[in-house]
Amino acid sequence: MAKNSHTTGKLIHLTSQGITELKEECEELLSKRPRVVERLANARSMGDLSENSDYTNAKEELEFLDGRIDELEHVLRNAIVIKKVIRKHVDLGAKVTVANNGERHIFHIVGEWEADPQEQKISHESPLGRALLGKKVGDNVEVEAPAGRVVYKILSIQ
Repeated sequence: MAKNSHTTGKLIHLTSQGITELKEECEELLSKRPRVVERLANARSMGDLSENSDYTNAKEELEFLDGRIDELEHVLRNAIVIKKVIRKHVDLGAKVTVANNGERHIFHIVGEWEADPQEQKISHESPLGRALLGKKVGDNVEVEAPAGRVVYKILSIQ
C-alpha cells in the first residue's frame, strides 16, 4: 500500500486493470456499508453500549469500511493510467524479462498500489524497479539485496 500518497496528493500510477480492481473493491465496500450502518443502529438501540460487543464490532467495522472507501476514492481520484506502448527502454507498465544465474524472471513494473511480489508485479519505486527504469535490452542491472548484490541482464521488454 502507498505510505504517503494519501496525504501528499501525488499522482498514483495504475494499470487499467489495477483501476478496474480498485473500483470493484470500492463498489463492493459501498454496497456493504448500509448493512453495517443498520447493524450499528440495531446494536445502539439495545441500550448499554459499554457491554454491547455487537455495537463495538459494528462500529469498528464501519470505521474500517469508511477508511478504506475514503482511501480507495482518493487513489482513484489521483490515478493516472499507465499506457501500453512499444518500448525501447523499461518504464512504468513494462514487462521485463531478465536473467540471473541462469534463471529467467519476468517482472511487471507497476505503481506502488499494484505491487505484488508474488505475482511478479514490482513497484517502480522498489530498489529493483528503480534500477530497471530507463534501461534497455542487453543492459545489466545491479541491485543491493539482503543476500548481497544481485545482477540481472535484461533480455526483453514488452
